[in-house]
Amino acid sequence: MLVPVSWLKDYVDIDIDLNSLAEAMTMSGTMVENILESGQEIDKVVVGRVKEIRPHPNADKLVLGIVDVGDRVLQLVTGAKNVKAGDLVPVALDGAVLPGGVGIRAGKIRGEDSEGMMCSALELALDLNNLPEEKKEGIYILEGDYAPGTDIRRVLTLNEKVLDLDITTNRPDCLSMVGVAREVGAVTGVPYRMPEMTIRHAKGDIRDYLKGITIQEPDMCFRYLGRVIDNINIEPSPQWMQKRLIQAGMRPINNIVDITNYVMLELGQPLHAYDLEKVGGREIIVRRAKDGERIVTLDGKERTLDQNDLVIADAEVPVGIAGVMGGEYSEVTPNTRTILLESAAFNGYNVRHTCKKLGLWSEASFRFVRGVCHDLAKIASDRAAMLMEELGAGQVVGDVIDVYPNPLRPHYVEVSADRINKLLGVEIPAPRMRDMLERLEMKVEEEKGSLRITVPTFRQDLRLDYDIAEEVARLYGYNNIPKTVMSGSWVLGTKTREEKVTDIVREVLCGCGLYEISTYSFESPAVFDRINLPEGHPLRKTITIQNPLGEEYSIMRTTLLPAMLNVISLNYNRGAEEAGFYEIAPRFLPREIPLKELPEERLTIALGLYGNEDFFTLKGRVEALLKELNITRYEIKRAKDPSYHPGRTAEILVDGEVLGLIGEVHPDVLENYDIGTRVYAGELDFGLLMEKADATVTYSPLPRYPSVNRDMALLVDMDVPAGTIERVIREAGGDLVEDIRLFDIYTGTQIPEGKKSVAYSLTLRSSEKTLTEQEASEVLERILEQLHKQTGAIRR
Repeated sequence: MLVPVSWLKDYVDIDIDLNSLAEAMTMSGTMVENILESGQEIDKVVVGRVKEIRPHPNADKLVLGIVDVGDRVLQLVTGAKNVKAGDLVPVALDGAVLPGGVGIRAGKIRGEDSEGMMCSALELALDLNNLPEEKKEGIYILEGDYAPGTDIRRVLTLNEKVLDLDITTNRPDCLSMVGVAREVGAVTGVPYRMPEMTIRHAKGDIRDYLKGITIQEPDMCFRYLGRVIDNINIEPSPQWMQKRLIQAGMRPINNIVDITNYVMLELGQPLHAYDLEKVGGREIIVRRAKDGERIVTLDGKERTLDQNDLVIADAEVPVGIAGVMGGEYSEVTPNTRTILLESAAFNGYNVRHTCKKLGLWSEASFRFVRGVCHDLAKIASDRAAMLMEELGAGQVVGDVIDVYPNPLRPHYVEVSADRINKLLGVEIPAPRMRDMLERLEMKVEEEKGSLRITVPTFRQDLRLDYDIAEEVARLYGYNNIPKTVMSGSWVLGTKTREEKVTDIVREVLCGCGLYEISTYSFESPAVFDRINLPEGHPLRKTITIQNPLGEEYSIMRTTLLPAMLNVISLNYNRGAEEAGFYEIAPRFLPREIPLKELPEERLTIALGLYGNEDFFTLKGRVEALLKELNITRYEIKRAKDPSYHPGRTAEILVDGEVLGLIGEVHPDVLENYDIGTRVYAGELDFGLLMEKADATVTYSPLPRYPSVNRDMALLVDMDVPAGTIERVIREAGGDLVEDIRLFDIYTGTQIPEGKKSVAYSLTLRSSEKTLTEQEASEVLERILEQLHKQTGAIRR
């Protein structure tokens, strides 16, 4: 946040140098990242008044400007077409220095003397983004009445010092000049002051202009205050206001818009002005948007909304997206005669959801997301109305319509001075502690050795004794708290079994080319429809979060598949042709709803890959993991799941217990996630994996006897899974079967209908002797016999 020091001084006296103030603010928790100072490089650039423009005798595209610079009149050659007699312009004198170290010298241009240079906005390094189009090209024409010869740095406030602050998310009260002044006052011990906000000439009754305001969703809009300004006069705002807006990083537009932005920067309360003549029915309804409802916002783009979005509507259509941006139809134009000034408090979680969904952020939404004190609505509305009255922007209509269903009340925290000293490890006298808290606008009452602290409404982050202790520490100075060295004995620790297994899982999956991801444990209730789970499915029984970040993060997840698909969708739609991911994270499975005991937090491994991959690639990843964990008694069986492709899904069992599910994600699910390629995914129960794993590293000598390799091709029914065939081979071959590798699956015209050919390579080895050809053949015949009995397979 940019805070011009001259603006800040309107609200608090600063009697120390800026470097000392910056250090004190940083040590109190409000970090000053930089002290910016504009115009340091500029020298010998002054205001000049153009007395006459003459043609250049030797050049058709140049003119001679006769310019008064205070102590003398200069002739300056220029090619700009926008300069005329009477204009005030920046003039670089002979020997001047411009931004970038550019030097200006008097000389001749096409035979005529040029005793300096008239400057453009670009040559003065002004921020073009904050300038109207007509000032971006040609000579920069100054507005206002300045004496020729005045230093341009003072005119354009180029010698302004600006504090660049990093405001933490828990301190939205500091996102304003007054909020920062309050902090400066608390740190330096100097009282701050509020700006004037007295309206002196209000006329009429608001009910003659506005029928009423209705809040249909009080959980999404805590307060809505409307005020009417009549006889609007649209014109540029005064120079002092424009300069302050530019220094704070905003672009001046016109007096009405500039006043609303000025008050937002000053007090921290976003405001918005609607053309009241374009508000249908002369009433405001704060309601949820309808699914598919559309609005064209001030940036000229059409936005499609749904019922999770909050809109400001008239009797017929939306006129703005609450807390985000107003509508183009109701915007203030040069023809506007009457405005409705909105000052409201919206739910930050809802605003954040809408901004994120629409990809639309603004200074207003930035503040609402972090939290705006409900009590600011009336204060800011009064301040804006006073400025409009004072600057001749319009006639303030008497009274306001203020809908505030559940007024915010101050809350209390009780803590003793001894408790705070114990938490901080210091000894601060109770009277000094009380003074610190009162500087932060807290009311402190002592009752039987305890401090009963009334926390102001703009500090909703202060709830516990730890929070109060932190406030005391900030003002006491973190650098004044003595350092302590940790004491105690050091113990050599070892990794738990869970940590050892986790390390192996990460090592194997990373070695297989998968990237580890970490996603939120929160989900939207809508994900179950997106992954095809039917009503009544056990995974739909979820835990609802009491204070969610928004509707899309309102439940604890029961499956990791949606988060995995979100990551894959993001990468696929950003042009990554192939990728693989894994995540180790808990699923939250309630034993009953409503909760009477803590839910089961089942640690799960999620897998997902796409691109040049198939089902067997994923199966190979899982088998590599099982092998590394010394799990050999597993079986892979065909399975069904609504989220996965029918016929391309398998269940993995270890000693008869279900370890997890892998397969190709159902095409309908992929369409829901905007993924246009096949995806293979799965989830494994980490707890069962850890239980069955043998993480102990064992060593055995190299085989003493050679192996015997045999290939066999089998003709089996199409529905016989490979996992069943491999199980039968191991059971029939016993310890002599060292390895099984499926190397071919064939279906085609040479195979009877309903059949498939599968080819395996077997490695046989005895630990006691060299197998003879006859013994190897007997093992193979035994395997083929059992395969025929149990699966109907015949050798090709």
